[in-house]
Amino acid sequence: MSLKDRISEDMKAAMKAHEKDRLAVIRMVRSAIRQTEIDGKKDLDDEGVIAVISKELKMRKDSLEEFRKGGRDDLVEKTQAEIDVLLPYLPEQLSEDEVKALVKEAVEQTGAASMKDMGKVMGVLMPKVKGRADGKLVNSIVKGMLG
Repeated sequence: MSLKDRISEDMKAAMKAHEKDRLAVIRMVRSAIRQTEIDGKKDLDDEGVIAVISKELKMRKDSLEEFRKGGRDDLVEKTQAEIDVLLPYLPEQLSEDEVKALVKEAVEQTGAASMKDMGKVMGVLMPKVKGRADGKLVNSIVKGMLG
């Protein structure tokens, strides 16, 4: 079953179970996927769907951070619930140690020695971690190793 089919089935299940919050998040994801397909004039495969979900998840994580800073506990709770609905659709997330190992491997592979080589390292690294690790985390680990 493709990821889009799984999302559709989960939407139907959420409707039947009267899970309004979960249903709203799933509909939002389906809408974002559909919009991306329309904009690109092609059907998305699982990798494309994962990219859309990752983007939505990143937006929510960024919002969550801002809501915490602003003391908006009501929005923090709502946004965290949305994140919890989105996470099962993504591949298992890499731990920080796993990301560090991949960064070290990429640094050795590219022969990077300074911050000037960061683009090379990120170019090799991002396809390996796409959808499985937060870009900010990867970026900070690369900077730490090169800086």
